[in-house]
Amino acid sequence: MMRKRPLKVALLGCGIVGSEVARIMTAHADDLAARIGAPLELAGIAVRRPSVVRDGIDRSLVTTDATALVKRGDIDVVVEVIGGIEPARSLITAAIEHGASVVSANKALIAQDGAALHAAAVEHGRDLYYEAAVAGAIPLLRPLRESLAGDHVHRVVGIVNGTTNFILDKMDSSGAGYQEALDEATALGYAEADPTADVEGFDAAAKAAILAGIAFHTRVRLDDVHREGMTEVTASDFASAKAMGCTIKLLAICERAADGASVTARVHPAMIPLSHPLASVREAYNAVFVESEAAGQLMFYGPGAGGAPTASAVLGDLVAVCRNRLGEATGFGDSAYARLPVSPMGEVVTRYHISLDVADKPGVLAQVATVFAEHGVSIDTVRQQGRQDGAEDASLVVVTHRASDAALTGTVEALRGLDTVRGVASMMRVEGE
Repeated sequence: MMRKRPLKVALLGCGIVGSEVARIMTAHADDLAARIGAPLELAGIAVRRPSVVRDGIDRSLVTTDATALVKRGDIDVVVEVIGGIEPARSLITAAIEHGASVVSANKALIAQDGAALHAAAVEHGRDLYYEAAVAGAIPLLRPLRESLAGDHVHRVVGIVNGTTNFILDKMDSSGAGYQEALDEATALGYAEADPTADVEGFDAAAKAAILAGIAFHTRVRLDDVHREGMTEVTASDFASAKAMGCTIKLLAICERAADGASVTARVHPAMIPLSHPLASVREAYNAVFVESEAAGQLMFYGPGAGGAPTASAVLGDLVAVCRNRLGEATGFGDSAYARLPVSPMGEVVTRYHISLDVADKPGVLAQVATVFAEHGVSIDTVRQQGRQDGAEDASLVVVTHRASDAALTGTVEALRGLDTVRGVASMMRVEGE
């Protein structure tokens, strides 16, 4: 039976995502009401610059006083799509304290302060949902939290940033250099004027923290995630990857240790075999590969950003939260019962592809192999090739077996000290085997 009194929704932010949320709420009002069991009323829209509010938005709802809006007391749900840490954190906290549940798309805030916000929601009997914070429209957090609640997740590996995937895909498919591919991404609107958050891995790291926390029932903060950007990836790296039957992706990797006693979370470029499902993810799409004990291997794929896709995830959360309000209940909250420690990157077991410039003379390979052995790193394959221009240097490519990242890093530092090693042309982790 439909309740006549509407549920009141306050919207914080009316940019690309916020305006889409408002549009869908209006265009599909009857469908949303039928799915929820009560109509929705957009009660207010908080913005910083009312002069740039998009067409189709009811100007009478617009306010610059976000604090007053969330503290009204009659708001049922606050939708936060302004991003950043402040004022989003203060506004969300105030909203919860004044009786509203919250739907957010704010990955940076959830990664940094999710535990405190969840605690506030529990204290006041309200919901905090944020499906849109990771991978846009892709249903991912809810399946991890609910559909796999009876399973044991071992590993989550994903391409969770469309900008970086577009750039790397262009470098792979066209042979373009990093800057050329970035310029194309910017021209097409995939990259911001300042792409640092994307290309240096900050965006993906926040999402990795959220994924690891949900998958392993452990609090993982942004500071716990090892992060490396992809600005140093070159066309030469792609040539080496192709020689191995691989491509290169910027991956967010969350793993439970083999003994189950700890977890790791990291973001960095990596070579992956062309046979891996993530290798075929093209353009600005996202995909996340989940490995669990009972379900086995699962992959979630789709658009990871953009106004309409992200709004879709926001509206999905809004429907769920509103249903909970009608039932005077709350949904799944923060699950951190496992309390597993997060291991540092040095303890992570990985493989490396290392390209060295060495003197082209007898005995060099033996010297290099000795350094690997002294650091406890086993060599899987090695390939040496002389220069075509008659130079006295040669290229030596080594692919290792799995070893601790600290041992592999120490090996490379020791190699730099050899007189016969002219330089380390590149080094990259190898995943997916």
